[in-house]
Amino acid sequence: MATMDRQRGRGNVAIDYRHVIWSLVRKPRAFARYQYREALFPTLTFRRAYDTLVERLGSGADIEYVRILHLAASTSETAVETALGELLARGELHDYAQARTAAAPEPIEVPSCSIEPPDLSVYDAITAAGGEQ
Repeated sequence: MATMDRQRGRGNVAIDYRHVIWSLVRKPRAFARYQYREALFPTLTFRRAYDTLVERLGSGADIEYVRILHLAASTSETAVETALGELLARGELHDYAQARTAAAPEPIEVPSCSIEPPDLSVYDAITAAGGEQ
């Protein structure tokens, strides 16, 4: 269940980026002129990431940021925020691909399991004994 604070007065908005990101992914250039663009920064880290991308990429930052926001909506916002924070701290945030790689979970190793095949001679003995009676 989603709960949202009631917005009173004019100009107050409550937009969850998860509700509009799927439309913005199809038209990422619309982000630059989106009326409620400021509501699409879930935390200060995301805002800093966008500002860094604007410095480095100019108008191409909108596409990269929308992809990062889509990654946060479709995976884990916390993991993406942590990855962005680390990349920003090192001054290494350049594009979406880098953020996606940094936010990727560690691969899980599947343990190997070897099971010996069953001894079917026991089954053969049971069926042989049942067949003689």
